[in-house]
This record gives sequence, structure tokens and C-alpha cells, in this order.
Amino acid sequence: MLMKYAFLSLLVIALAGPAKAQEQTARLLQETARTLVQKGDYDNATVVLERAKQQEPGNMEILRDLCFAYYLKRDFSKAIETGKELVEKPDADAQAFQLLGLSYKAIASYKECGKLYRTALRKFPNSGVIYNEYAELFAQENDLEEAIVQWEKGIEVDPNYSSNYYNATMYHTRKGNWIRAALYGEIFLNLESYSARTEEIKTQLYNSWRSLLIPGAIQQQKDQKMISAFERTVLDIVAKAAAGTQLAVTADALTAIRTRFVVEWTATQQKDHPFQLFANQQYLIGQGLFEAYTYWLFAPSLGAEVYQSWQKAHPKETAGFSAYQQSRVFKSPPGQYYFSR
Repeated sequence: MLMKYAFLSLLVIALAGPAKAQEQTARLLQETARTLVQKGDYDNATVVLERAKQQEPGNMEILRDLCFAYYLKRDFSKAIETGKELVEKPDADAQAFQLLGLSYKAIASYKECGKLYRTALRKFPNSGVIYNEYAELFAQENDLEEAIVQWEKGIEVDPNYSSNYYNATMYHTRKGNWIRAALYGEIFLNLESYSARTEEIKTQLYNSWRSLLIPGAIQQQKDQKMISAFERTVLDIVAKAAAGTQLAVTADALTAIRTRFVVEWTATQQKDHPFQLFANQQYLIGQGLFEAYTYWLFAPSLGAEVYQSWQKAHPKETAGFSAYQQSRVFKSPPGQYYFSR
């Protein structure tokens, strides 16, 4: 409480300064408000941002921060009021629509939220953010079949926005679509390698591969209605790569199967169907880092002790893979969506 009083006292002093200082107030107030938000003091953050808005009523960043602060404060009526003002600006971006949509969702105003997202998609037809938000709206209404349509579209038009892969992986896992869950899950892990969601998807990835390698599973996958020609080709090469392999889904087995797959895919398919995930795997094989990558992917399911033991026995590969992760950014070029039936 004492800190709040001290802050407000300093604010009064700042606002009482000369005219030249007043011109700089909006930016300083915004920075102060962001600090307050980080500390969870949303009440004072909104007070400060309202003052900043008075200084620069057309400032998009201030409006965006104010809308988000009201949302965090759970004052959804003010968040919606500010969000409407934000999206009506000629230069409103996709994030502005995202913020307003979050507030509509918070009060279960799904009709208005859907209308907002449809407007946003007309304005930003290649926004993975909006497709993901729209899909999550359908998911909240328990319409997962429409939700996956939007997640898939988001992946197609904006292939480097990770949340669509995350949600699509979870959907396909629940549906037993193991090959797509495996592909989307691994792409997600390359896009979002260290987050609260990473370990969850690593577990789903291992389960997908383990399910794929059960005898008869690959043919069952090929018989599914939603499977694409691309996925059938992938499954055929996985089956060839896994032929004669022991059923135990160990790190060594996964490394061997996946290495044989990549070599075959690169030789026969990569030219006609370039796919960044497989190209990235081929690069890692060439650098002698694919085994380290495989252990990193499947570590949660293999067990911490197994992974630590491997790292201790392979310090060069461990260091090399760590350096690789720090120096390279995974990016999928447009035009590599092959998942339509």
C-alpha cells in the first residue's frame, strides 16, 4: 500500500512539471503502466494509462495497453469499450481484434465475438492469430469440427504461428490421427522450443510415434477419411523405414527409423514436395546432430535419467545441438501445406 501511495505522489509531481516535460508524459506513463501490469497492479495501471490516453488519444499502443490492462483487471465492460475504439482505428492491427475478442469470450458474448473475428479475417486473411482465436471460440462452444477447420486454415496461411499447431496437435491426438499429430507436434516444437506447452507436446509426439509403430496402425491411418495424399506417402515411407525394427519404442529405435525415413524422403520426394520439417531433419543428420535432436524431442517420455546419461556420454553432440538451437530459427516457407484431401 505504501508503494502505491509513493507511486501516486511521484505521478502528481511528474504531471505538475513544465510544458516540455508534459510532451514526454505519455510515453513515460505508458512505461510506468507496463511495469505496474508486470507487478499485477492493474488498478493503478489503468489509471496511469487513462492519463496517457488523455495526452495522446490517437496512440494505438496506449489504447492496446489500456484494453489489455482492463482485461487483466477483469473490467470487461471497459475492456470492450476500449477495444471497440481500438479496432475502429484505420490502422488497427490483428492484435487489436484479438484483444477485443478475448474480452467478448470472457463474458461469453460469442455471437459478437464471432462477428468480430469474421470482420478481422476479411481485413487480415493471412493472420494465424485470428484463425487461432476464431477456432478457440468454436472450441469454447464445443464445436471442435469447425474449430479444426480454422486451425488448419491458420496453419496453411500463416505456417510460422505456433498456437495453431499446438491446438491442432491436441485435436488430432484426441481423434487418433497419429501421423498429423506427429507432424504438427514436431513443427510446433521447432517453433516454440521452450515454453510451458513444450513438454506437453513432446509427450503427445512420443505417443503419436508409439501409436504409429503398433502393427497394423499405419494401414489404419491410411484408411482414414481425412488423410491426405501427402500423409499417405509419408506413412508408406515410415512403414518402409520401420520394417524389421523391434517393437520397443526406444530412443535408438526412433533415431534409426526416422533417419531412414529422412534419407528416403530426401531422395524420392523432397524435390516435388519440399517440406521444411524434413529438410531441417536432413540438415541435422548431415551435421551429426540428429540423435541429439531425437533425444531432446522424446526426453520426457524416455525419462530424465536416460537423457542425462546420453548427454554425459555424448558431450560433443550435446554442445553442438545446444549451439544449433541458439543460432537457428525454424521457419516454414509458404506453400508447403499438403494436408487437404
